[in-house]
This record gives sequence, structure tokens and C-alpha cells, in this order.
Amino acid sequence: QVQLVESGGDSVQTGGSLRLSCAASGYPVPVYLMGWFRQVPGKEREGVAAIYTGGSLTYYTDSVKGRFTISRDNAKNTLYLQMNSLKPDDTAMYYCAVSSRWTTYSPLAESAYTAWGQGTQVTVSS
Repeated sequence: QVQLVESGGDSVQTGGSLRLSCAASGYPVPVYLMGWFRQVPGKEREGVAAIYTGGSLTYYTDSVKGRFTISRDNAKNTLYLQMNSLKPDDTAMYYCAVSSRWTTYSPLAESAYTAWGQGTQVTVSS
């Protein structure tokens, strides 16, 4: 099916910026919803941002609103997460995910998605 590969993770200082990318392959498959999640050791995976393909409606978890922006480039089959004003609490493994179905789940819930990438590490130091 679809394969997802994340890139762009790095180690940065507080206040810095990063742009994560997620390249999708294995088409043709329908994609209705795309999102970014993050996870730290000992905690559950958290939905960070999501974007619908129809109308480009976006969702963000409260802690990243105003700092992160999710976007996509359909021509390149790529999903992005622009992260500005990074904080130590943003340190996590970041995962890209897509859904190949219309879903009634929250767009920030793991259960909404049908395919996942391997993750890319983001580390923010004080």
C-alpha cells in the first residue's frame, strides 16, 4: 500500500525552527486525511496536527497553535510540518500518518489513520 518516509528531524535550541517532511509513495491510493503525531518515552502518542484533503481544513493540538503549520504538496506527494519557536516540550519522535478512508474519528486520534511512517527525532535543548 502507501509507504511514508519522514525526514527533517534534528537537534535545535529553544526558539529555533525545523520543517519536517513526509514523502508518500505506493499510489494510487485514496488519501483523505494526513497528520503528524509525536511520542516521548513512557507516554502515549499525541496528535499534533492534521489536514483534510478536501478543503484543506486543519487541526492542531493546543500546545502548538500559532507555532506549527501543517501543509501538503499534492504534486510532490509530500506532507510538511513547519515548526517555529520550538520549546523543550516539543522534543519527541515525530510520525507522519495518512488515512485512506473517510473517518468519523477525531483527526488528531490515532484510530483515524491507516498508514504510518517510521518517525524522525526532534530534540530541542534549553
